[in-house]
Formats: sequence, C-alpha cells, structure tokens
Amino acid sequence: MDKETTSGNIVDLKVLRRLFVFARPYKAIFYFLIFLTVSLSIVGPIRPVIIQRTIDNNVANGDYPGLVNMILLLLGLLIVQAIIQYLHTYYSGWLGQNIIKDIRIKLYKHIQSLKLQFFDKTPIGRLVTRNVSDIETLAEVFSTGIAGIISDVLQILVILGVMFYMDWTLTLVSLALFPLLILATYIFKEKIKVAFNEVRTAVSNLNTFVQEHITGMNIVQIFNSEKREFEKFKEINREHRRANIRSVMYYAVYFPVAEVIQAAGIGLIVWYGGGELVQGSLQFGTLIAFIMFNNMFFRPIRMIADRFNTLQMGIVSSNRILDLLDNTDHIPDNGNHQPEEIKGEVKFDKVWFAYNDEDWVLRDISFDVEQGETIALVGATGAGKSSVINLLSRFYEINKGEIAVDGTDITTYDLANLRKHIAVVLQDVFLFSGSIRDNITLKNPDISLEKVKEAAELVGAHSFIERLPGGYDYNVMERGATLSVGQRQLISFVRAMVYDPKIIVLDEATSSVDTETEELIQEAIQKMMQGRTSIVIAHRLSTIQNANKILVFDKGEIVEQGTHSKLLEKDGVYAQLHQMQYKEVARIA
Repeated sequence: MDKETTSGNIVDLKVLRRLFVFARPYKAIFYFLIFLTVSLSIVGPIRPVIIQRTIDNNVANGDYPGLVNMILLLLGLLIVQAIIQYLHTYYSGWLGQNIIKDIRIKLYKHIQSLKLQFFDKTPIGRLVTRNVSDIETLAEVFSTGIAGIISDVLQILVILGVMFYMDWTLTLVSLALFPLLILATYIFKEKIKVAFNEVRTAVSNLNTFVQEHITGMNIVQIFNSEKREFEKFKEINREHRRANIRSVMYYAVYFPVAEVIQAAGIGLIVWYGGGELVQGSLQFGTLIAFIMFNNMFFRPIRMIADRFNTLQMGIVSSNRILDLLDNTDHIPDNGNHQPEEIKGEVKFDKVWFAYNDEDWVLRDISFDVEQGETIALVGATGAGKSSVINLLSRFYEINKGEIAVDGTDITTYDLANLRKHIAVVLQDVFLFSGSIRDNITLKNPDISLEKVKEAAELVGAHSFIERLPGGYDYNVMERGATLSVGQRQLISFVRAMVYDPKIIVLDEATSSVDTETEELIQEAIQKMMQGRTSIVIAHRLSTIQNANKILVFDKGEIVEQGTHSKLLEKDGVYAQLHQMQYKEVARIA
C-alpha cells in the first residue's frame, strides 16, 4: 500500500515556482486575474463607506434626493462588483482547468516514456491517483487557492486602512479578539494539514486496492478469496472514512469558533460604539459601517484558513506529481539512426542483463540471426527467454555487451524507428475496450480497413471476425472479455501483421490456444515468417522443429544450440525436454 508521506509546506516556493511555469502560456489571463483580484479587494470595502455617508449625511439630514443618488450609487457599485466577481470566478476556473490539462498531458506522456521496470515496481492505482485525483487538486490551487488568498489578504489590508482612517479607537476595539482568531486559524491549518496527508494516503491505498483486485477478480474467485479480500477492502475503506471524518471534525470545530469570535467582536463594537454614540462622539452611520466592516474583515480570515487547506492539498499533490515528472527511469532515446527498411539481421554479443543489481538473468549471451532465419528459444520457466525479446525491443537496457540490428547497435536507433520494425506477439494478449479494428490498428489512421482485412485473412481471423455482430466494429469490451483466448490471440497476430515488420517475435504465442486453433495459427505463422527474421519462444517443442536454429537456455545461459535433429542426437538438455513432452503427450493420448 501507499505509505508515502509529504510535508507539503505551504511556503514551499520551489514547488510554487515550478507550478507557475505551467501558467506561462496563459500569462495574459493570469495578469488579468491579478487586476480583477485587486479590484475586488478595493470595491468590497467601499460599500460600508457609502452606507455610512448615506446614513450620516442624507438620512440624518432628511436629504431625500441625496438618499436616492446614494442608493443608485450603491446599486451601481453592486453591479460592478457582481461583474468583477463573475469574471474573476470564470477566468480563475478557466486558468486552472487549462493548466491541469497541460500538466496531465505532460505527466501522461512522461509515464509513457518510463521503463517497464518502473511499472514492475509501481502500483497502477498510485499512477491513476497521480494522473487523475492529484492533478484535479491542482485546479483548486490556481482557481481558488492562490488567487483567493491574495484577494483575501488585500481585502483585509484595505479594510484595515479604511477603518483606521474613519476611527482608530473603534478599530482597535474591533481587533481586540483578532489574536484569538489568528490562533484558532493557525491551529486549524496545522491540524488540517496532517489530516489531509492521511486522506491522500488513504485515497491512494483505496485506488490501488480496487484497481488491482478488479483486474485480478478471476484469481480472487478461482481461489475462493472473496470474503478475505472483502475484509481487506472494508479495513482500507474504514481508514479512508476515518481520515475524512478527522478532517471534517476540524472544520466542524473551527468555523463555529470563528463565528463566536466574530459575534463577540460585533458585541464589543456595539458596546463601545453605543457608548460613544450616546455621548455624541460617534455618528450612527459610522457604527453601522464598522459592524459591516467586522463581517467583511472576519470573513476573509476564515476563508484564508480554508484556502490554506486548498493550497496545502495542492502542494502535497504537486510534490507527488513533480516527483513522478522528475523520475528519469526511462529508456534514453538519443539515437538518430532511422532507416526506412531493414534486412532483419540480429546479433547478441556477450550480453549481460539483470533486473536488480547483479542478480543476472542473462549471462554472456551471444548468438546471430541472419536475414529471414527463424530461431527458437527453449528452456524452463525463468531461464531468461522472455528477457531476450524485451532487450531486443529496448523495453529494458542491458548491463553489458551489445545488441545489433543490421550490424548497428540498437542504442543508436531512433527508439520509435527500432520498434516499428519489430512486432511482438505475447502469450498474454491485451485488448483495449473498443472495436476489433481499433485494437488491430491502435487507431493508426495510416492503416486502412482493407489492409486490416488482408492481414486478418492471412492469419485466418477474418472468418470469425465477420461472424461477430458489427464485424470489425464489434466492441470487444475491456481486455477483450467478450472473446475467447484463441480469438484474442488471432487478433494479436493481425495486429502484428498490419505493421509489416521485418522482425517477428513470438513469445509462446500458441501456448494458450486449443489444438485446432494452434494448427490454424501455425499455418499463418509460416506465411508470416516468409521473408522475415523470426524469433520464437516456444513451450511446445513440436512447433519449432523446422527452425533454422534452436537455442536452449538454462539459468540465463545458452547451454545448447543447433537444429532440432542435431540437438536430439546430442542427447542433452533439449533431448530430455523433448522426451518429457513426448511422454506427456503419449500419456494424455
């Protein structure tokens, strides 16, 4: 589970500076928002001043025409304030949404460039949280967080200035309880900061658990683990509830306390101002204005605490997003070799590879594959066969040695160009929710429907696709749930063929299909391999007897190599594997 913690210091200027880099494309709107913010802080405090003058100058003197003029002035001011407030709310939201759109695009593009090792170590739920929930939090930072705090602080300063100008003694009385509010606000801010860290951790844990267990629901049901997993879910959900209730509790305490302090402040104003009014040293309009100022003054103080919480949430989320963006665990793509066509010659020269430090998966691997040849990789599970194809496509980087295609080190190839010439068909086929056509072309507009059908006919998938409702527009649902294992495997062959690769890699691509489908695929494979270099990882040795060369892997090393017949003559590891499978087939028969 996600146990990461982040301090989330609200004055982390380094984080804020990095965030504001994303606002540069919208600096005109940003400066306009600053203008609107300043305007709001000025327009608001004018209203009590107008009311004070209306009462003291017009109402007290029976000046009806003047009263009408002041009412019209007040109405005009309210309209102006409403317009400014509308523009401020709209454009702050607009700015926030555009910035998080850019951040989400940048983050997703960055995630796509990371090594597969990163995904091996990072829960998918955590990445979903980063790319969805955490980025959504940033919208509040730009729309109501920073802009709101600036507006509130400016409004407080303007109000204080006007109050001291009108009556400094009454102002000091109004501020008598201000230290209590500051103390309550500070305590609230600190408590809510801790509570929010707990909430974010709980959300990440919940996302990770739900994503993993829905994806692996078949395993849960196969092993009758529904009750146990449900109990785990309930505990995570309870912790999520507890974290949120703690944050709600702090709000429930703070805002009533702030209201009581504000009401007590008004009581002090009425007590002191009423005495001054009776003695004739204070006008009634000024007393009313100060009561209004009290409401206007305490409200932004309360709001600042809430906005600090918003900013705090944004800083925590920002740290997590920036940490992910700072992750340099990606395949270097510095090569500029971009051939339009390749022959398909492959060479592994003394290749060493380990997923973790020097826990070697491949040890001093060397072999050559000539253009148009077919080689097969066999061996026990964990012998290192799949690592070979992962390294060829540069999904992982080798530790020592060299891998070359057409005599050129693959690290000098443009990464997209290298992978364009290599098609990989895996045993575990992944299909996206959408049509069969989209799963074959991956929405590449350069691949026509005619080319898709041509590849499907070659593989032998066209007939079953045509029988489906909608044909190539049939929705396979998430992970191809509406298709059989064999059908999904056939579609993966079509997907490989439409890109017309020069090198084909088959990673036990027929091990999950029935015998009839396997025979169909084997026939298609022979057509696919014509004129192409092929690397086949095979569990069923019967499928690779015609390979030009067979490499036998054991504990990360090539222990035997040769043709099927020569390896049988050696009576070594391959012969033993072949004999074991022959006995297994005979026993089943």
